[in-house]
Amino acid sequence: MTKEVCNAYTELNDPAVQRERFAQQAKDKAAGDDEAMFVDENFVRALEFGLPPTAGYGLGIDRLTMFLTDTNNIKEVLLFPAMKPEGNN
Repeated sequence: MTKEVCNAYTELNDPAVQRERFAQQAKDKAAGDDEAMFVDENFVRALEFGLPPTAGYGLGIDRLTMFLTDTNNIKEVLLFPAMKPEGNN
């Protein structure tokens, strides 16, 4: 069985591709998409100056504890699990 220990990511650092994606999102925004971004020319200009390859990961204490205790279910390591309401009291 495989386990997800952390989330990993890389950042887009190509200014031409980023500008194209911003342009598409601007069209989506004009069409009514509330979550779409505008074209951020300041950000694209910063990318043009050169952003080195960037990456990272997110490792939570819950996932680390799962790994160290050889547990398969995250609910087994959460100290404060989400609780359901107790009816209509």
